[in-house]
Amino acid sequence: MNDHHRLTIGLLKLCDLFLVTLAFAVTTVNRVKADQSISLGHFLSLREKVSNLAILLFAFVVCHVIFTVCGLYRSRRLIGRRDEVLDVLRATTAFITFFLALSYIFSIRMITVEFLAEFWGLSTVMLVLAHFLLRRVADRVRMHGRDLRYLLILGTNRRAAEFARRITASPELGYRLLGFVDNDWPGLATLEAAGHRVVSDYAGLDEYLRRNVVDEVAIYLPLGSYYKHSSHVASLCQQHGITLRINSDLFDLKTARWRLEGFEGDQYIATFTYSKEFWPRTIKRVLDVALAGSALMALAPVIILAAIAIKLTSPGPVFFVQERIGLSKRRFKMFKFRTMVPNAEQLMPALERSNEAAGPVFKIRNDPRITPIGRLLRRSSIDELPQLLNVLAGDMSLVGPRPLPVRDYEGFNEDWQRRRFSIKPGITCLWQVGGRSELSFEQWMRLDLKYLDEWSLWLDLKILTQTVPAVFRGVGAV
Repeated sequence: MNDHHRLTIGLLKLCDLFLVTLAFAVTTVNRVKADQSISLGHFLSLREKVSNLAILLFAFVVCHVIFTVCGLYRSRRLIGRRDEVLDVLRATTAFITFFLALSYIFSIRMITVEFLAEFWGLSTVMLVLAHFLLRRVADRVRMHGRDLRYLLILGTNRRAAEFARRITASPELGYRLLGFVDNDWPGLATLEAAGHRVVSDYAGLDEYLRRNVVDEVAIYLPLGSYYKHSSHVASLCQQHGITLRINSDLFDLKTARWRLEGFEGDQYIATFTYSKEFWPRTIKRVLDVALAGSALMALAPVIILAAIAIKLTSPGPVFFVQERIGLSKRRFKMFKFRTMVPNAEQLMPALERSNEAAGPVFKIRNDPRITPIGRLLRRSSIDELPQLLNVLAGDMSLVGPRPLPVRDYEGFNEDWQRRRFSIKPGITCLWQVGGRSELSFEQWMRLDLKYLDEWSLWLDLKILTQTVPAVFRGVGAV
């Protein structure tokens, strides 16, 4: 990082702290105005305790640390606007969570839920606007030929050419493509026809780096056959202090995402197919516990009446407990209200010929094993309520792919369908609100994978709000 970049990052850090301080001040003034028990003038005339000021100073020091850890001051050149907004949201949410804990520990009466909500909203909006403004300024500067990065690409395959196309199509990123490095092969003609040029072969790369300005080298070489070349180039870049970019999709994985992880001084690339971000997952778990606990208390009368109705109308236990397949194919005991005769599972083999569902699942619209009260519980989805206990236990989530019995899992014949087990199963999901039993098994699996690929807290909230109307309509319930 040169002196210009250090100065820019330093100014950005000061700007961020100033904006957070300003958001805190504006929130304080607004909350005092809303509180009729004290006038703003009187509040401003009060002398704050030295301890309170020390706590606030400590909070803003931690704020700087959190913003740094969340990546707000790393290079943003190749980071999209959406990712930048998400980084700011993560940073402000983490800081507000810390601020909440701090106010609880030191009993700061001024810090209320309303205060924190307004403070979070103001600071997030201010920081997003400031970072967008800085990005616009940086884009203009680069468009005028300043703050440029000179890039060299190793390899001339399809992926290398596509990367070059995207880089050259976005001049605001400030990259200048020097050319490609490769030995002679028939595919070079296609590359040169597209307006690109090969500036060196592998043997001449050492000398090229010595004689030319090169800021970054991007490697797009096949991992197996060109390992020695790639290793040599990595060593050269380290010696010259050149940034090395390696495409994370080494194995051409279509849906996998990746992140860099460290372990005892070594760095590893971890691939995953579902969001592993700490804060969204933590918030999801907090919401699961809070909403499941609240639902159990609010629906206690319904649960008690359902249990009594089952006991009075059918011999056997109130609950149906079955082994299901959960996260990463872990097995757990799932609870439901019993809606069938006690020996329902023993009767299943005799009913296999009547199965109306495609694929490995077992569904019969007029299943003779279902009791009269069980049919009512199923149609209203009351039979699912005991699964709230599974949510509290951590085996399930409120939203996620439905947990399948061991029998159904053993009938899977496509490995891509098993990706649905990379997250916790849920009480409701896209399948639940999209038609349930009216959908084919193939559609069901694709909806589950769509949920994995598009997951966000907002999607969970959207599914939860759509679940209640779907239950009342009884769409696809059997």
